[in-house]
Amino acid sequence: MRDPVTAYVALGANLGDARTAVLQAFEALACLPGTQLTGRSALYRTAPHEAHGPDFLNAVARIDTRLSAPDLLDALQAIEHQAGRVRPYVNAPRSLDLDLLFYGAACIHSPRLTLPHPRWRERAFVLVPLADVWPQRVGPEDLDRVAGQAIERVLPERP
Repeated sequence: MRDPVTAYVALGANLGDARTAVLQAFEALACLPGTQLTGRSALYRTAPHEAHGPDFLNAVARIDTRLSAPDLLDALQAIEHQAGRVRPYVNAPRSLDLDLLFYGAACIHSPRLTLPHPRWRERAFVLVPLADVWPQRVGPEDLDRVAGQAIERVLPERP
């Protein structure tokens, strides 16, 4: 059996009961085979970024997993599907969005998966919650770069 790898997953939703969807996604991540949820950020409300629709609720999870990166991606997409995710067009509003941000130190460039996530440094809805669970990874210059993107911590601070 493979050694566990620390991975980071961005969670977001802006359709239906977004709070419940994100909290249930945390639980679903913790139930994946060979996976342990080791950290979760606060919840944050953000306006859609390069998208349309209602505000998003966002968070980041830290997991230790024995799943390979492609298997983890499959599992994330299955959780999205179970939450009613449909993909009618690029950046459509969504009941749940799970993005694999980092998988250990892996650098992967395939048609299906790019790691680290290619736009993680461009989005406040990723950087701010990522700083909750991996503060060493997010520098002040990263946060300065997205300072113009509105983001608000939603209480309770830790889900």
